[in-house]
Amino acid sequence: MKTNQPIFPINNKRIWIAGHNGMVGRALCRRLRAYDCDVLTVDRKALDLTRQQDVDDWVSERRPDAVILAAARVGGILANQNEPAQFVYDNLAITQNVIHAAHAYDVDRLVYLGSSCIYPKCTEQPIKEDALLSGALEPTNEPYAIAKIAGLKMCEAYSRQYGRRYTSVMPCNLYGPGDMYDDIRSHVIPALMKRFHQAKCNGASDVVIWGTGTPKREFLHVDDAASAILHVFEHYDQPIHINIGTGVDIPIIDLAKMIATVVRYGGVIRTDPSKPDGTPRKVLDISKLSALGWSPSISLEDGLAQTYQSFLDGDGRIAA
Repeated sequence: MKTNQPIFPINNKRIWIAGHNGMVGRALCRRLRAYDCDVLTVDRKALDLTRQQDVDDWVSERRPDAVILAAARVGGILANQNEPAQFVYDNLAITQNVIHAAHAYDVDRLVYLGSSCIYPKCTEQPIKEDALLSGALEPTNEPYAIAKIAGLKMCEAYSRQYGRRYTSVMPCNLYGPGDMYDDIRSHVIPALMKRFHQAKCNGASDVVIWGTGTPKREFLHVDDAASAILHVFEHYDQPIHINIGTGVDIPIIDLAKMIATVVRYGGVIRTDPSKPDGTPRKVLDISKLSALGWSPSISLEDGLAQTYQSFLDGDGRIAA
């Protein structure tokens, strides 16, 4: 059911954006400029979120009214395959430290950013929220998914035991300004964009993409994601997680062709079936989000063009 009046208004609040230098964190900070609120941030060098005492001390001193937990170790299939221990350890540590510190210092409102990889590899599409834990996970990112599921369940547990309003959002694949253009850690859109750009600059006759190109994925521009997260922040406080996305998916080969057009690369696109495809299809059911009165506003074509321009302008990151 649509609701117009916020149940937790952003205005006049002190809101800690944990992970403000990441792609989503930066988008949230941009979006929050339109509100009359105090945005709290802290750099990774000044606060290591994997150290519980440091997190406790920081939250105790700053006393935010609310937290949006967007900090995470992230990466594509290759990074997940190469660094499974780091993915599960860092994300578990960050999640438990921030959520517990929020509760310990009486922060009543928290929104936790999960991932659609929490859902089983083979499940009914579009994926409803109740598909969680109904089947086996995709092996290529299982450690990351396990950590994200733990965070989601922590939010549920602290809400039910202590009466907190801790909510989890599960976005589809995100992209946009500030994305990570790293040979190991990039997700599919920045990886393909960088590859096509380099091929164009080098005059390469073809570009090879991982897998068969047949898997279908859903993509949401990060500014739309920030808008959705803040809408959920204000209008949804249930412990059960909620999906964020467009509800529309696209085959990876068609995405590659679209990116090649945006980059103006005219060579041949080849697939490499020896590389893993990951989950065959993943598109989210966003009916709960739609019922709250939110819908995306940036088309994939426009979003890719904007993202490529930001890449040309140097607005991208390399993994630390």
